[in-house]
Amino acid sequence: MAAVIPFSQALRERTWTGHSDSEGAGFMTDLMSGKGSRDDYIALVAQHFFIYESLEAAADRMKNDPVAASFISPKLTRLPAIVEDLRFLIGDDWREQIVPLPTTARYVRRIDEVAATWNGGFIAHHYTRYLGDLSGGQIIRTLMQRQFGFETNGVGFYLFGDIAKPKEFKETYRTQLDAVDWDAAERERVIDEVLVAYRFNTELFLDLAQAKAAQVA
Repeated sequence: MAAVIPFSQALRERTWTGHSDSEGAGFMTDLMSGKGSRDDYIALVAQHFFIYESLEAAADRMKNDPVAASFISPKLTRLPAIVEDLRFLIGDDWREQIVPLPTTARYVRRIDEVAATWNGGFIAHHYTRYLGDLSGGQIIRTLMQRQFGFETNGVGFYLFGDIAKPKEFKETYRTQLDAVDWDAAERERVIDEVLVAYRFNTELFLDLAQAKAAQVA
């Protein structure tokens, strides 16, 4: 009899291609390799504002859901840090200077839609964003500090001061995923929604690249 693969492992394995595509998008490749500018980084942070505004509003709506509640933690909350980063990077009038790109607007609508009624969809987007922030996000923070001379101002989004051991936090999160009593069909739906989230991230990087090209032209 074949061993049953834990859901968290199946989720990682089945979505790895989408994750790799997202990481490899040209805009981020340039930013990570030192070819991107400070303005490129600011453009990325600005889009994060809209995404996390939606995701954390969804978390507030889902906090009493018996399944979603175990994944929601104030230790993960990013929006206040994004606001402070934008204030540092742009100025006090930062809110008047940023607009969501087309992909961001679609991404936000998707989060709003699925998180209104479906805890599995909410968890799919929650998982994609926050576990990514706790993993690759830490590499991004180090590179941005090195490239642009940031200390903590400007990269507060990537600083999880209340999570002393990110690796253990992620392991606990995955254990919680394995413990959810979803049937096979629901697990497939959640995996599919994680792939949707990764696709939005890849398309966002393409949008950012196009917006940059339009400014140069």
